[in-house]
Amino acid sequence: MKRLPQDGKQSTAVDLLALAGFVEEFAGKKVVLFGDFVADEFQYGDITRVSREAPVLILRHRQTEVVPGGGGNAANNLAALGARVFPVTAVGDDAAGDALASYFRAKRIDAAGILRVKGWTTPTKTRFLAGFAHTVSQQVLRMDREPNGVLPQGARKKLRTMLASKLRSADALAVSDYGFGVASADAVRGSAGARRRAIPVTLDSRFQLHDYAKAGVTSATPNEPELEALHHASIGKNVEELKRCGAATLKTMKLNALLVTRGRDGMALFERGGRLAQIPVHGSNQAVDVTGAGDTVLAAYTLGLACGASPLEAAHIANIAGGLVVMKRGTATVSREELLDAIRQDAAGAAS
Repeated sequence: MKRLPQDGKQSTAVDLLALAGFVEEFAGKKVVLFGDFVADEFQYGDITRVSREAPVLILRHRQTEVVPGGGGNAANNLAALGARVFPVTAVGDDAAGDALASYFRAKRIDAAGILRVKGWTTPTKTRFLAGFAHTVSQQVLRMDREPNGVLPQGARKKLRTMLASKLRSADALAVSDYGFGVASADAVRGSAGARRRAIPVTLDSRFQLHDYAKAGVTSATPNEPELEALHHASIGKNVEELKRCGAATLKTMKLNALLVTRGRDGMALFERGGRLAQIPVHGSNQAVDVTGAGDTVLAAYTLGLACGASPLEAAHIANIAGGLVVMKRGTATVSREELLDAIRQDAAGAAS
């Protein structure tokens, strides 16, 4: 790879076959996923008529689907990409918590680190999708259920113990902080002693990225609106503002790399030494559904780093994975085979 230090920019060129080699090594990598698990519930119904009680549609229930969201979606993507995943999280002693634990057990993913907490509410996002026969269902309503209050001290202590235990043989730690009280900078900082060797520690934090400044995080993957909120800025097409905000967060958090996802504008990778690489969006910029795309990016990027890829190589892998998942409806995953096929197709196209 060529670097252009004279203007602070970094070449975005990578060896696609090398990327495929890293993805092939995903199988068997041990990744601990610490964070907030969310139950993404989809209620599908057929439109029958308009209600006489109010100007709303009446839906005849067709099916209910519950899949992991939030950090659970990141864990699900890690598993789909071939990793051995060790979730560390807390869910409520409720139906949504049952559904998440059962989902991972059915996938043969270690569920021992999923702590059930009495009186705690599993964060749940219920989406109602309506349609007529032989048409694509559209979301008409979303209802969220969230925990009231903070996670009990006893539960937080158990999570820290489990986190330290799982990290002793891990190849990477991915932290998914959706602000529901499971993930915390203190817990990540406290786990440092359990990391017997230097491993990538990646972070996706929706509301409190800078709180992890002294937690030993090596890379973070915020989206552009989250970066804007941190710096009270508006980036849009202003590349100079993007550079200012990205460089400031990189310095504040003492990161090796900061990967900013920018929707149809692709990604921006900041590295030490003032290097910036802007990576165009992979595939179509007309996404079908962006639900959970950041979780896919976190998973693919973390695994790339765990396999020895440079931040730029890992960012390209994550960019391709993200481009694939936004073409799927709902909370979705990308398999290792899908990712390999996409990379090899790009390599064949570049060679022709």
